[in-house]
Amino acid sequence: MTSVEYDVMGAGAVGAEVYYEVQQFYAHHMQVLDDARVDDWAATFTPDGVMASNAQPTVAGREALASKARTAHAKLAEEGITRRHWLGMVTVRETGVDRVAARCFSLVIDIPKGGKAGLRLSAVCEDDLVRTSEGWQISRRMISHDDLD
Repeated sequence: MTSVEYDVMGAGAVGAEVYYEVQQFYAHHMQVLDDARVDDWAATFTPDGVMASNAQPTVAGREALASKARTAHAKLAEEGITRRHWLGMVTVRETGVDRVAARCFSLVIDIPKGGKAGLRLSAVCEDDLVRTSEGWQISRRMISHDDLD
């Protein structure tokens, strides 16, 4: 996936209802992850969903995604860290029937037990979303960490 120039008022712009649905999807998607409900989080991807990054190897499929998240949550729990994800500045473009491309900024915040919250990382997140009988799901995600080329 390559970075796309988004013109929210131009060709492919979605209406308020779809934009609201995508916002609700992201709220659910990040809250179940941060609550360590990794199977629910993995279910927000299509069965063959892919998560790629400029910082880590690509992960494909719900089982692999859930396993990766489970390992990360175990490490955070061992270290006494609560992690929160914030997604904002979301743009959404229609790319086909029941398909959209979404782009947003992502902040990851770590809160050590008894300590102060601190910014872990800043990234750009680009998703291909598809509407299924189970709601919106991610078919492909590309995360570009701002501190890397």
